[in-house]
Amino acid sequence: MNLFLWSLSFGTVFSAAICDNSSAETACGTICCASNQYCEFDGQCQAITSTATTPTATVENPEAFTTSLNINVQQLWDLFVGPVKTAATRTTVSATPIPTSELIPPPPLYYPSFPSGAQVPLAQKNESWKFPSGFWWGVASAAYQVEGAVADEGRGPSVWDVFTHNAASKATLFNDTGDVADNEYYLYKQDIARIAALGVPYYSFSISWSRILPFGKGPVNELALQHYEDLIDTCIEYGIQPVVTLFHWDLPLFLQNTYGGWLSSDIIEDYVAYAKIVFSRYGNKVPHWFTMNEPVVSCNEYPYPSNYFTAVTIPKQQQTHYCGHHVILAHAKAYHLFKSLGLNGTLSFKNNGGYKIPLTNSSEDAVAVQRAWDFNEGWFANPVFINGDYPSYLKSYLDTIGLTFNDTEKALINGTADLFAHDAYTASYYMAPDSGIDACTSNSSHPLFPGCYNTTNVGHDGWLIGPASDPLADWLHYAVDWLPAFLKYIQDTWPSKGGIAISEFGFAEPFEYQKTLLADIRTDTRRTLYYKQYMEAVLLAISEGINVVGCIAWSAMDNLEWAQGYHVKFGMQYVNFTTGERFYKASFFEYVNAFKLYAEDPVVPVYVQ
Repeated sequence: MNLFLWSLSFGTVFSAAICDNSSAETACGTICCASNQYCEFDGQCQAITSTATTPTATVENPEAFTTSLNINVQQLWDLFVGPVKTAATRTTVSATPIPTSELIPPPPLYYPSFPSGAQVPLAQKNESWKFPSGFWWGVASAAYQVEGAVADEGRGPSVWDVFTHNAASKATLFNDTGDVADNEYYLYKQDIARIAALGVPYYSFSISWSRILPFGKGPVNELALQHYEDLIDTCIEYGIQPVVTLFHWDLPLFLQNTYGGWLSSDIIEDYVAYAKIVFSRYGNKVPHWFTMNEPVVSCNEYPYPSNYFTAVTIPKQQQTHYCGHHVILAHAKAYHLFKSLGLNGTLSFKNNGGYKIPLTNSSEDAVAVQRAWDFNEGWFANPVFINGDYPSYLKSYLDTIGLTFNDTEKALINGTADLFAHDAYTASYYMAPDSGIDACTSNSSHPLFPGCYNTTNVGHDGWLIGPASDPLADWLHYAVDWLPAFLKYIQDTWPSKGGIAISEFGFAEPFEYQKTLLADIRTDTRRTLYYKQYMEAVLLAISEGINVVGCIAWSAMDNLEWAQGYHVKFGMQYVNFTTGERFYKASFFEYVNAFKLYAEDPVVPVYVQ
């Protein structure tokens, strides 16, 4: 195979030697580098090493941090993470045909109210609804949650590898790790074949920054670039369009240890350099790109867990917004880079949050709702979609800590998205703090400061906003009635020339992890109804003039759900984490059925040849 290595500093493309993939060699000009080497700009192989500068961050455990490193990738793992688990399968597996027995849809869970025995359709179609031609829909995953193979083929550790192994208080329930996960790093061909067999036309996934750049910057891992290139090409081979996220929370550990990760402005140029490598390699093969996944979540928790990574110069209360400030600037610079390369796809970031409903009709609750919008969705949406600056309630706080954008930065940020992408799962009620908003905003020690709003899932009538999901995902309720209003709010507040893409939505089936019978696991009744009614809500919104251009369901299969580990199940496929087997759940068929009924573009299954 002819291989190429793109040079970070000079943008040069070198003609490469034909190397032995079986021994993990990579091309370097006219020679081949070993798996523990990278190609230097002069066409010579060098050991993968790096040197850190004096850091601006520290950790409470001295043995987990050092101010000067000159080590290879394996030594980085040994120093910070320690031994990791490996899967039984550690080579890429070719796809095999999906048994026809697996493609039989389940019986419907809903019936019209006709007398028993009446010959009537099992589903009623609203002839005024449709998903217009070009509407893009699919399923999603994320690198750390599904890939496994965390230390294979040159990947460097991310902060999540440390969180799940060595943090003083473990970051996940039951000490789950992403070491093996779904082993999708080696099973991706079969996973793509399974998606294609149901006719799904888009697959959204993320690229692991620390696979491409084991230290977050510096030497480039050609094996990782080859892997993601084949992942993308395999999608295209099956008629699936790839949707790629550059950063889905798995920050390279070396950057966190060197300067505090997203707490430092140093990360902006390192992120843009990483983006340039990926954009230059995969270019127009990808129709939709996202720079960041849910920065509202990752920055609100940053750095997570809070008792492990600590910054010495930034007060803990302010770290959330330093993170967000640098995320916005990094996103904006990556957007301009993307456009300068002349790529054809769309680029945005994935915002997130649920619809915000005032608990009562009081003026205080109305203000609380607006504060919630400003401190959540508006935090990232206002700068990008409105004026390059923060929304008013958030800005009044950030001005007091010196986090402001100058005029040049505002111009850089404003307009840096081709569509509004939102991870829209649920809704909640919002209200003022018991002591009142003014008492909160004037007291930095108040537990709700600086947002100064409160939230609940129980209405003033005592009823839940909707049926609950799994107790380990207590933020999520089955409340799809809010969706058309939510989408209208987004369209009216943050208008985008490219419309709205629902970049994630899904449901955690209650207590699914306690089930033991396969047939019981596959019959995910509440999730199935959630998908049916969610898609009907999207159709209603479209019929009312909301420009929804696509939606991506979370998730393609069971995976590591971050802090909840493997005990919360969002997957539309069951994964046996002992054998690695996958099985479709009823919800997957229901999701696809919405497009069989209403999409102008046909649903076309593609099978392994």
